[in-house]
Amino acid sequence: MIRKILLLKEEGCIWTYLIENGDIVEIHPSPLLESKDPQIMLGNIYIGKVQNIAANIGAAFVDIGGVNCYYDVSQAAHAIFTNKAGKKPLCIGDELLVQISREAVKTKAPTVSSNISLTGRYAVLTSGNTRIGVSSKLTKALRESYKEKLQDWKSEDYGIIVRTNAKEVPLDTVLHEITQLKEHFYQLKKTASSRTCYSCLYAAAKPYLLDLKNVYAEGLSEILVEDHALYEEILGYSQREQPEFAEKLQLYENPSFSLSKLYSTETVLEHALREHVWLKHGGYLIIQPTEALTVIDVNSGKCVSKKQKADGFLQMNLEAAKEIAKQIRLRNLSGIIIVDFINMERPEETQKLLAEFRKALSMDPIQTTLVDVTGLQLVEITRKKLRKPLHEYWKNRGNGHE
Repeated sequence: MIRKILLLKEEGCIWTYLIENGDIVEIHPSPLLESKDPQIMLGNIYIGKVQNIAANIGAAFVDIGGVNCYYDVSQAAHAIFTNKAGKKPLCIGDELLVQISREAVKTKAPTVSSNISLTGRYAVLTSGNTRIGVSSKLTKALRESYKEKLQDWKSEDYGIIVRTNAKEVPLDTVLHEITQLKEHFYQLKKTASSRTCYSCLYAAAKPYLLDLKNVYAEGLSEILVEDHALYEEILGYSQREQPEFAEKLQLYENPSFSLSKLYSTETVLEHALREHVWLKHGGYLIIQPTEALTVIDVNSGKCVSKKQKADGFLQMNLEAAKEIAKQIRLRNLSGIIIVDFINMERPEETQKLLAEFRKALSMDPIQTTLVDVTGLQLVEITRKKLRKPLHEYWKNRGNGHE
């Protein structure tokens, strides 16, 4: 796998494009904010105050300073409180450490968690789960090796998750980072005890900088940046946080032929905002996000000959499954996704389709799960919500590109 990253500054926004084997597979826009005040961004950590508890839905609303956020009350048992207003696990008026775990989407408030996660390049330290975990994308032998070697790091205060990028570095490098994360965690707790409510204890890096931390290092050949000021910012960040990336960073300077033209980013973006996606052999997808879920319909299109109605439908569904996995990642679709494949008569064909679909979805770095097939032969998928989907960013910008 050969990977590249493009960073472009266009129309008040930083666009990050991840390229794998020549194809753009992820698009992440990061609007530039003029205010110098701390912004409500994914990963920020605050001292919040419980304003309301909705016991019937197992939720509470926590104020982090003018913004009420959704909070799952089941997390209260492991929360880090700075001020307790009552004896119950969670009470109105309680003050506790919370972290933005999901951005606001449409009418939904941001989600906060008291399971504090500190993410490094090779590992994650989390206060809400005290187990030792290892990325499922590592080999079985490497997973078992890490679990064995990290037993001495077990703690009642935090858990550790080893990330996929750890497979490329020595154990000592991973342990050094875990030590830094551990020190950061205890410093946060110490600082919180002396800070006032609504204080922002930790401001996460800008989204386009976090995109660099989250990309797989394996096969990364270059990071191309078109804007000079942006290049200097990313160079400074890389030298501090990811020195191995600094040497791959390049300033692209060719005013007569921009990065967007060189890699056809505008065309890719335009296609990623369309409802229709054509498949190579004549079929097509219709992708329709709604408030509650995303619906994807597979259509036979131009392939209507009788000869193709048997094996042809399986082949078309297999082609559609690969393209759907690609589009989910490209468009950053999340939550519940329902796929209506072309109906097939033989159960063994359905099982083959599901196996190939699971394999394609497993390539996504964000947790994506094929849940089941309903009685109506609809395939249910869930994908973890982190940032807004691409179409939502575009709509908010008020641009008429669609």
